[in-house]
Amino acid sequence: MNISDTKKAASKHKYRPEIDGLRTIAVVAVLIYHAKFLLNEQLFLQGGYLGVDIFFVISGYLITTILIRGLQGKTFSYKNFYDRRLRRLLPALLVVITASFPFAYMLLLPDAFKEFASSTLASVFFVSNIFFLSQDSYVAEPSLFKPLLHTWSLAIEEQFYIVFPIILAVVLRLVKTRLTIILVVLTIMSFGLSVYQTQADPDSSFFLLPFRFWELGIGAILASVLVSKGRNI
Repeated sequence: MNISDTKKAASKHKYRPEIDGLRTIAVVAVLIYHAKFLLNEQLFLQGGYLGVDIFFVISGYLITTILIRGLQGKTFSYKNFYDRRLRRLLPALLVVITASFPFAYMLLLPDAFKEFASSTLASVFFVSNIFFLSQDSYVAEPSLFKPLLHTWSLAIEEQFYIVFPIILAVVLRLVKTRLTIILVVLTIMSFGLSVYQTQADPDSSFFLLPFRFWELGIGAILASVLVSKGRNI
């Protein structure tokens, strides 16, 4: 299977303007939440952080659709899949890091700048969620001085991209007809772990993939159901 085969497979997926609309709503909600706009002396859109959850569901849906179509049609290549993900994510990330460096150098104190430099490496290798877990809580005031804190969600997505294709390939090979059921079980398990961990250790529940998988899993379930019904998605 070559790159042209993969491109042909990807071209079968029709453009979904409503998904881009949901993405826009999610991003705007997160931006408004972090901007801390006041309306009648109350924070406007206090639940805007839920935009990240919406984004995870969308990501799980789209990636699962691509993977199932490719694996079932025998056009899937791990090399090409990961190459496309890196080409999609790394350029924008590197632009953000490069643009942030001079401002961080001018505005941050020495210790904070050293932490920023460490966070750039963690972001490039998509482990910034683990890095920031070792720092202050996401909502703590010192977190306002971490320019790359937002890359935690990007790290979770990339870790999902690494693990999930392997899980999906094994399931489709061994128990193809039970894919949706297995996804439901994994999603429920992750949700249960998330509920427990939110009480035991809220920061790890926020930052780590096992406790966030259920959001991506919801999207994966939707994709699996639609593909099983022969829907052109």
